[in-house]
Amino acid sequence: MAMIRHRGAASSDVPTRLLYSSRSYEEIIFRKELENLASRDSALEVIHTLTCSRPQGWTGHDRRIDAEMLEEVAWSPDESLLVFVCGPTSFVEGVADALVRLGHDPARVKTERFGPTGG
Repeated sequence: MAMIRHRGAASSDVPTRLLYSSRSYEEIIFRKELENLASRDSALEVIHTLTCSRPQGWTGHDRRIDAEMLEEVAWSPDESLLVFVCGPTSFVEGVADALVRLGHDPARVKTERFGPTGG
């Protein structure tokens, strides 16, 4: 979120696509802020996938992020863009591996892991 906010504060027009996985619509953190930012910035695209429950009439993605979804949503590896993946370790590893299998340069796939810090 910090990168998206910084992008807006800097008035960047670099095309940016955020694929955001949440359990449910109600659990999308920063949902209203993201909607607001994307509505004012045609170069910012926010795509959601909901993994557990969806509101009636939901037409977006409805599963965990997988290679098929990445192939559909991510820019082509030929673009040689930076790709950032953030989340729990197993999620980050799975998505980063799928991106590399799809042809993205491993050096251009940047990761940030988070998870429990203690017992």
